[in-house]
Amino acid sequence: MKFSLSVAMSPLDQLTELAVAAEESGFSSVVLPDSLFYSEEVSADYPYTPDGNRFWNEETPWADPLVAAAAMGAVTTNIEFYTSVLKLGSRNPVLLARQVNSVAALTGGRFGLGLGVGWSPEEFEWCGAPYARRGARVNEAIEVLRLILDGGMVEYHGEFFDFGKLRMSPTPPSRVPFYIGGHTEVALRRAAKYGDGWSSAMMKFDDLRSTISRLRELLTEAGRADVPFEYQAVCIDRFGVDGYRQQAEIGVTDVITMPWMFDGIGFDGELSAKKDSIRKFGAEVIAAVGEGR
Repeated sequence: MKFSLSVAMSPLDQLTELAVAAEESGFSSVVLPDSLFYSEEVSADYPYTPDGNRFWNEETPWADPLVAAAAMGAVTTNIEFYTSVLKLGSRNPVLLARQVNSVAALTGGRFGLGLGVGWSPEEFEWCGAPYARRGARVNEAIEVLRLILDGGMVEYHGEFFDFGKLRMSPTPPSRVPFYIGGHTEVALRRAAKYGDGWSSAMMKFDDLRSTISRLRELLTEAGRADVPFEYQAVCIDRFGVDGYRQQAEIGVTDVITMPWMFDGIGFDGELSAKKDSIRKFGAEVIAAVGEGR
């Protein structure tokens, strides 16, 4: 089992030092969230809270995850970075491919792309993308990204995206994995078809178990049962060494966590306190799970 550090909503001037501390403490990756802006009003409910309300406000800090990954990659050596998840529906995949290509090259291939559709109509429409038929558009966007990032002279002619032969150079030093987010049946089918893994939002253990089981069924239907596949989880009711072992038993391969929350430290907590929590988690949890203690 791997452990990934979420830095969601932390002050931006903490990010590079948090990445260094995570690398030194045994974390495999740093997870980067995505939010384009905070609109005063939204015309859809946020899908991952019971009441549909956002749990951040207009002053909550968000870095562009690709810029943040490049900055953190510059001060680390081995730790990897991935988005969880980047909202693809409001972005142009050709421009995004250029950015991902650059981050992958600058980090020496230490970058994975977590992808989701997006939930806010305002994020789509105010960025010039239609909210209608967003799922089908995102499917094409994923195909465009994979085509370009895999290298060579390529072209694409679809319903939503159409371009002649082009090449982006350099090709990423290694294949950029795609981790598809979302809890709906449509999202799970998208992950089984296009993904190198699936990334959860906040889920209870029993829901996580049934979702992983369904994903395995869908991978089999897609003829991909034997393809390596990551299950990245934010499980909200199983913690500690025993809890993470239970997650591993149901198939979780990568635990996404924020250690300072266990110590009562908030998103805007002091950097030194967060680093202490990271080191303690590495020594008491990651080492124990890795050694089977």
